[in-house]
Amino acid sequence: METSAGTNSERAGNRYDVVVIGGAAAGLSGALALARARRSVLVVDAGQPRNAPAAHIHNYLGREGAAPAELYGSGADEVRSYGGTVQSGRVSTVAREADGSFRVHLADGGQVLARRVLAATGVRDILPDLPGIQERWGRSVLHCPYCHGWEIRDKAVGILATDLGMAMHQALLWRQWSADVVLFLHTAGTPDAAQAEQLAARGIRTVTGEVTGLEGDGAGVRLASGALVNRDALVVFAPLEARAGYLAELGVLPVDQYMGEVVFGTAIPAGPTGATAVPGLYAAGNLTAPTTQVMAAAAAGLMAGAAINGDLIAEETALGVTALAGAAQNS
Repeated sequence: METSAGTNSERAGNRYDVVVIGGAAAGLSGALALARARRSVLVVDAGQPRNAPAAHIHNYLGREGAAPAELYGSGADEVRSYGGTVQSGRVSTVAREADGSFRVHLADGGQVLARRVLAATGVRDILPDLPGIQERWGRSVLHCPYCHGWEIRDKAVGILATDLGMAMHQALLWRQWSADVVLFLHTAGTPDAAQAEQLAARGIRTVTGEVTGLEGDGAGVRLASGALVNRDALVVFAPLEARAGYLAELGVLPVDQYMGEVVFGTAIPAGPTGATAVPGLYAAGNLTAPTTQVMAAAAAGLMAGAAINGDLIAEETALGVTALAGAAQNS
C-alpha cells in the first residue's frame, strides 16, 4: 500500500495498523474508512453474519432489497480496491503485547499483530427451543417488523409469548402491518385487564395453550391440545447474545441489555466512537448495540474507523515530537 511520509501505514509481514474482526456492515465500513485513510488493514471474517438467513436487507438507503451476501461481497471488494485485505477465518483470542499492540490469534493457529483492533462480530439470536423454529428463521419465523413487516403485510401473523410484556409490545407493533394478528399465550401467563383491553381495542385475538411446534409451508402453530392454527408468519422473542468470547483475555465481557425490566440481549460497552475501556480496542455494530439495523451498523463502523485513524495520528505525532526532542539533545 502506498504510504505518506511520516506515517507507519505500510504492512510489515504479519503486522497491520488495524485488524478488523468481522466482515459484515460495521466491520467492512470501518475497514473501508481506514483503507482510504492509507492504513494497513486486515479484515478477518468467519462468514456467518447474523442476517445470513434473510433474503433481503431493508431500510438501507440506496440498497433497499439487496441480499446480505451481495452487500457484504461488494463491501469486501471496495475494501480491497483501496489496498485492504479481507480473509476468511475465525479469531480465537486477542491478547495485549508489552508494547501496547495486540496479538490476534486465529482459530487455524495463525497470528497477526495490530496496533489497533476493531471488533465487529455482532450477535447471535437465541431462538425458542421448539420444533420448526430454526429452519424457518428469517423466512416465516421473524422478530423485527421494520425488517420484515412490509413483506407480510395483510397476512396472518402469530406472536409467540414467552414473556408477556415483550409479547404485548410485539403484538401491538405488528398490528400496524396486519389486521390478522393472534397472540399465542404459550407459557407467558394471562393478560391482565388493562392488557386485555389493549388487545381488544386493536382486534388482536389470544389463543391459550402451550405451543409444541411449527408445521406446514408457512408457520402453522401446533398446540399441545393437538389443534393447528394456520399462520403465514410467527413472531418470536429471540434474545441477542454478543459474539465476544475472543475478547475475554482482554477483560472485555458482555453486559446485559434491558428493555424495561426484560433482558433482551448482551453487548460490549463502548463509547459513541466505538472506544472501549481497553486503549486501542474499538467495537461497533450489533456487538455494542444489538438492535441496530444494517445501515446504522455501517455508520457506527465508519465512526469507529475515523476514530481509530485519529487515535493513530495522535500516537504517531507524539512519537515524532519525542524523536525530534531526542535529536535536538544529541545535536
